[in-house]
Amino acid sequence: MGKLWGGRFAKTTDKLVEDFHSSIHFDQRLYRQDILGSIAHATMLGEQGIITPAEADQIIAGLKELLAEIEAGKVQFDVAAEDIHMNIEKLLTEKIGAVGKKLHTARSRNDQVALDIRLYLREEIGQVKHLLLELIETLLELAQQHTETVMPGYTHLQRAQPITLAHHLLAYIAMFQRDVERLQDVLKRVNVCPLGSGALAGTTFPLNRERVAELLDFPAITMNSLDAVSDRDFAIEFCAAASLLMMHLSRFSEEIILWSSSEFAFIELDDAFSTGSSIMPQKKNPDVAELVRGKTGRVYGDLMALLTVMKGLPLAYNKDMQEDKEALFDAIDTVKGCLLVFTPMLATMKVREDNMRKAAQGGFTNATDLADYLAKKGVPFREAHEIVGKAVLYCVEQGKALEEVTLEEYRQMSPVFAEDLYEAISIDYCVQARQVPGGPAPAAVRIALQQVEKWLAASRQ
Repeated sequence: MGKLWGGRFAKTTDKLVEDFHSSIHFDQRLYRQDILGSIAHATMLGEQGIITPAEADQIIAGLKELLAEIEAGKVQFDVAAEDIHMNIEKLLTEKIGAVGKKLHTARSRNDQVALDIRLYLREEIGQVKHLLLELIETLLELAQQHTETVMPGYTHLQRAQPITLAHHLLAYIAMFQRDVERLQDVLKRVNVCPLGSGALAGTTFPLNRERVAELLDFPAITMNSLDAVSDRDFAIEFCAAASLLMMHLSRFSEEIILWSSSEFAFIELDDAFSTGSSIMPQKKNPDVAELVRGKTGRVYGDLMALLTVMKGLPLAYNKDMQEDKEALFDAIDTVKGCLLVFTPMLATMKVREDNMRKAAQGGFTNATDLADYLAKKGVPFREAHEIVGKAVLYCVEQGKALEEVTLEEYRQMSPVFAEDLYEAISIDYCVQARQVPGGPAPAAVRIALQQVEKWLAASRQ
């Protein structure tokens, strides 16, 4: 069978060009979306009298049969047919005869591929969102177990102030909540039906575009045929949202890697989510977290690839745009793969609460609280800051912690110090006193966790 577009050509396509030009080896994953879109298109053609109802029924029956055969693994796609769209049409025509050639009436591969990608991405966004919600639920459960687990908070990777593990985990929950919301926002622009835009200028056939949109569960249709076939903003936007999501996973991975090291020893990863060394018998490596951190660069690259492909293209469709799929598919696959393994890694890790607390008690994490103590007694904060800075220097020189300095020693630094300073700088008090909304105090954290529970319930509806 010759090319479906071969009427204009006197020569056959060179084999090198055929292989270079073909996209079937990667766009075949769109087979279901292509068939569902074609069923909706054929239904509308029959209803509009563009083809007869009997022809429409024959095409639809053939497409459904073909879908079942593909899913049963009975179909071999042909590189010579170039892409999934022409493969489906070729296979349909072989199955039902010449009537199959009427399927492409009032349609171009340009609006067809735009439809298929939107249908595919719409489904994948739903799956990524589901995986994200599973991750957030796992983090929520972990945080609920550790509202009283004290650990150091860091700035510049230096111990800064005492917080709780639950508070730390809530920071990542907040990041992943934003990722869910971004995906929902991207979906608004994905969920628009471009079919009926033709190659670039619509068609003279009396199409009912709204009917196709209804059949495919699109809430709206595109309103400019040029833009509809040449727009890939929605794919770029997804890759941007995916890049932010991967950045959040990568930051978390970095902390998992640090925390699982002997230097921190805050957690121990489950054996099922760790690997060993081929030469060093003692090693237990956080390879899952390291791979997630590394794969983040792939998704960034996918985003940059799409931006670069699109940056110089005139309207409307150009063959460059065939390069959109591999980048988009890779971003989707990478994000889903990372989420699938990241969540159970967190769910199975062991928290070393004793080591976290011990670390929070070192590094003068209660120094700010000592300065606040003076400020609450009327000392201007800048003066209080200087006094406590000198107290810390004294402790460094004497090898003491702030709570080990005697009251007499403190009074030499400032007469404002009194016996109640020791309560003010106890690690537990330092955490519990930070009850501002969004703070690390167990009471504030529990309120935040309740809000996450409500958000999760609403997001699953």
